[in-house]
Amino acid sequence: MFAEDVILEITRAAQGLGIEPAALLAVADVESAGIAFAAIGGRREPLIRFEAHYFDRRLSEKNRALAREKGLAAPVAGAIANPKTQSARWRMLEQAAAIDAKAAYESVSWGLGQVMGAHWAWLGYASVDALVAEARSGVAGQARLMALYIDKAGLAPSLRSHNWPTFARGYNGPAYAQNGYDLKIAAAYNSYAKGELSTPVGPSLLRKGSKGEALADLQRSLTALGYPLAADGVFGPATARAVKRFQADHSLAADGIAGPKTLAALQTALASHGRAWDLWSKLTGWLARLFGRD
Repeated sequence: MFAEDVILEITRAAQGLGIEPAALLAVADVESAGIAFAAIGGRREPLIRFEAHYFDRRLSEKNRALAREKGLAAPVAGAIANPKTQSARWRMLEQAAAIDAKAAYESVSWGLGQVMGAHWAWLGYASVDALVAEARSGVAGQARLMALYIDKAGLAPSLRSHNWPTFARGYNGPAYAQNGYDLKIAAAYNSYAKGELSTPVGPSLLRKGSKGEALADLQRSLTALGYPLAADGVFGPATARAVKRFQADHSLAADGIAGPKTLAALQTALASHGRAWDLWSKLTGWLARLFGRD
């Protein structure tokens, strides 16, 4: 399972897609085994996978011969095994980039969602370097990249409806069932949806006695959703009652504690609330124009 800061960023990306955070968390968890970074030369870098057959087809004849000689390229997928450690994969990428940097970066799957660099133009990035910069910018960048790919590939509806086989086919390929990809996604989703996370810390766990701006944000969110509170930044009895009401209304355990699952549900509810308000605003504007009113 991911650390709380990673869960928060993936939750924000899920909100942008209009899907349950647990669904996007499940995808990221399966793709990256619940790990957001690798320590490479004293730096935090995204997880990568180097695909030698991608590299092979992107090289000039001269560079292809050199790359094959160095064991960095092959015409058939899987002919060159991916190193087991991230440090070895980054060394492999560095060697490949010395031959052809653009081809090398395009031949890597990047970050939480393991998105191929070769998709940079299709995803709307100015260059493969821009995609790589997004992945290397931090958890938020990795989450944005993953969400962008899912949206562009038309896979968000299958996540919303929990159609795991359809999502798996689109994200993992037609052979997804051979490694049980859909079953892994379903299992990870169930874990996150049930709140089976690591022990929450900091502002990811708000309860009686909590104080501060994170709590004021919680109070403002509850107010926006119809559970009015003063945003005083103090978790008192009124806030506890509002949290319990929200939890009960959203089929959560009504314990009055705003943990990761409750906060994720709040994010999803706020996203839905925002879309509904936008739709209502458009509708009333259209009616006003229709009847000639300001």
